[in-house]
Amino acid sequence: MPERETLMTGMDDVDAVTRAVLTASRLLVAVSARSLAAVEDRVTLPQFRMLVVLSMRGATKLVVLADLLQVAPSTAMRMVDRLIAAGLADRQVNPDNRRETLLRLTEEGRRTVVDVTDRRRTEIAAIVERLAPRQRDALVEALTAFSEAGGEPSVPVPDTLETHPLGWADTGHS
Repeated sequence: MPERETLMTGMDDVDAVTRAVLTASRLLVAVSARSLAAVEDRVTLPQFRMLVVLSMRGATKLVVLADLLQVAPSTAMRMVDRLIAAGLADRQVNPDNRRETLLRLTEEGRRTVVDVTDRRRTEIAAIVERLAPRQRDALVEALTAFSEAGGEPSVPVPDTLETHPLGWADTGHS
C-alpha cells in the first residue's frame, strides 16, 4: 500500500503543478495580449511572432520562415503579404541567388518588435517585483527546470535581447 500512496501523491503533485502552470500561462497570455494592444489593429499574435523571427534571423527565405513558424508556405506567404501591406516587412532579391526572394523587417517592423517587447518586459518585471527575493529565486529555478524539461533553450542574457527579443530560439535553419 505505501507504493500506491506514493503514486497518488506524485499524481496529485503533477496535477497541482499542471494547474499552477496553466494559471501562470493564462497570466502570460494576458500580458502578451496587452503588450500587443497598441498594434493590434495592424498585427495579430501569429504575425508578431513572424516579425520576431525575422528580427532574430534577418533576411530569410519564405520556405525557411514557414518552417521556423511551423506553418505551410502558403500561410506564411499570406502573413508576409499582410505585414508588407502594413509597412512592417518587405521583400528583396537574394544577392547570392537572384532567383530567390528574401523577406526582412522594415525599420517600422523593427520598432514594432522593440516596442511590444519593451511593454511585455516592463509588465512582467512589475509582477516579478511583487515577489519576495526567495520567491524569485524559487521561480527562476522552477521555470528553468520546466523549460529544460520541455526542450526550450534559455533566454539570452539582457545585453543580447535585442537580437532575440522574446527569447524564441533560432533553430539553426537557413
